[in-house]
Amino acid sequence: MLMFCPTCANVLLVEEGPNCYRFACNTCPYIQNVNRKMSSRKYPKLKEVDDVLGGSAAWENVDSTNEKCPKCSNDRAFFMQIQTRSADEPMTTYYKCCAMKCGHMWRD
Repeated sequence: MLMFCPTCANVLLVEEGPNCYRFACNTCPYIQNVNRKMSSRKYPKLKEVDDVLGGSAAWENVDSTNEKCPKCSNDRAFFMQIQTRSADEPMTTYYKCCAMKCGHMWRD
């Protein structure tokens, strides 16, 4: 826990005084004795996880190609390409099986 000097706004340091610990400022003569345990915790609010591929709407207007599904051996699959790494790396191709009962997704 950081404490700041009310006079000059610098960070207060913890030092051992004559009979207790105290907060002291390095730039001005401000001193505050610590006579009880001081602690606080703040937990940051976590962000919601976004769907990297854009959710179910991402597969609405994609093309299909001749690619064999590794799960059901169907010969057609939808595909889309996304740049997931740096610009000098090739794009990642994502596939989704065209068979209505399968719908298996994989990447290349």
